[in-house]
Amino acid sequence: MTKIIPLSIPDKYIRGIEKIYSTLEKNGNECFMVGGAVRDLIMGSPAEDYDFATNARPEELMKIFRHAVPTGIKHGTVSVIVDGEVFEVTTYRNDGKYDDGRHPNEVIFSDSLEVDISRRDFTMNGLAYNYRTSEVVDFCGGIEDINKRVIRTIGKPVDRFSEDGLRPYRACRFASKLGFDIEDETFDSIGLTLEVSAKVSAERIRDEFVKTVMTDRPSVGLEYMRKSGLLEQFLPELFACYGVEQNKYHAFDVYYHCVYSCDAALNDKLEVKLAALLHDIAKPQVRRKGADGENTFYNHEVVGSRMVKNIMKRLKFSNAEIDCVTNLVINHMFHYTEDWNDGAVRRFMRKVGVENLGDLARVRLADRAGNGSRSGMPAPIHELFRRIEQIIEAENAITVKDLLINGNDVMSMFHVKPGPIIGKILNELLEIVLDDPAANTAENLAEKAKEIYEKEVRGEN
Repeated sequence: MTKIIPLSIPDKYIRGIEKIYSTLEKNGNECFMVGGAVRDLIMGSPAEDYDFATNARPEELMKIFRHAVPTGIKHGTVSVIVDGEVFEVTTYRNDGKYDDGRHPNEVIFSDSLEVDISRRDFTMNGLAYNYRTSEVVDFCGGIEDINKRVIRTIGKPVDRFSEDGLRPYRACRFASKLGFDIEDETFDSIGLTLEVSAKVSAERIRDEFVKTVMTDRPSVGLEYMRKSGLLEQFLPELFACYGVEQNKYHAFDVYYHCVYSCDAALNDKLEVKLAALLHDIAKPQVRRKGADGENTFYNHEVVGSRMVKNIMKRLKFSNAEIDCVTNLVINHMFHYTEDWNDGAVRRFMRKVGVENLGDLARVRLADRAGNGSRSGMPAPIHELFRRIEQIIEAENAITVKDLLINGNDVMSMFHVKPGPIIGKILNELLEIVLDDPAANTAENLAEKAKEIYEKEVRGEN
């Protein structure tokens, strides 16, 4: 079926789309916009990735487009660059047998748009748009499913998921992103094809997991993953939190607390979303019954930081991402009291890292919201961050780098080479300055460094 639906495409993409259409038409070929951009524009959502399908063969695409890159030419895909914008143009194709759970063993190029659409994943992604006529070509009921807010495979779901084990993850991710329901047969087929999903590389699973986490409601997709078996397969540590009761201060078990905390975290920084999701990941391991019969979870932040490090390594996150998230997890249980002196506040800032304090506050807020019975930041934490702001404004020394003498100065003073004693002197100087910021003068620190060095030489420490 076809339906006239003029789509509102941002001006920045128009010149590139015009170029693609005019070039293909001039050479006697047809062209349709396909994929997620069509879906999103029909729904009135912004779209940034514009893909096209055509009956032109890949080698022809490379000839007729001046700025073309063979990014996936084996599978018929060429990236066309216009004014810095990248557009993917792919030859109509039919896929052969899948043996590795991700890629077809061969592709057979076709002259038929319908054949090309039939090998795609979900009906909502199987729409084709004729930019010239504003016609949406719908061979698989995609418009109806968008209106019903349903995720359904094109063809039999067991077949689609048996071909590509990443598709079940995509279904769960789209449920979170779009707020759609996964149609019953489609959902049931996820559990029937878990052995195919198990073949997918950690990097590809990570990418879908990240996209799910960065939606407004990650809990929707994560719940589909839990119920289908995907979660136990790729993130068993979170799956193990399901049904683990907490105590009277929590409305939810550990699992639901984690996923709702992730929902509550603002979705503009991945590390904060991940820390919100994984901050209590160790609770099943450290759970004990207290004297009052309530569950306790002592040191779960310490054990949890180690678990998070292993999880993120397994999923191939970067070292910087791992360091940031583990830091947030191990520090999320900080307990501020009014008897903290300024030195204690500065030591807390040093421990967490000034650059991480805002993120830690956001994780704490998400943790409170995911509790189910509390929200907002408690007054003592507000007071702590007020004091932190004052210290930052006063430009007090927080790290060794803030001291008014450095390692080179110390080595020059005592005519020594680099070694552990330099770090020891600088750290002891920092302890002095954390208690008394006024002590951070070059003259005073040089005098204190001399005292520390002489004690070290005499072996008094």
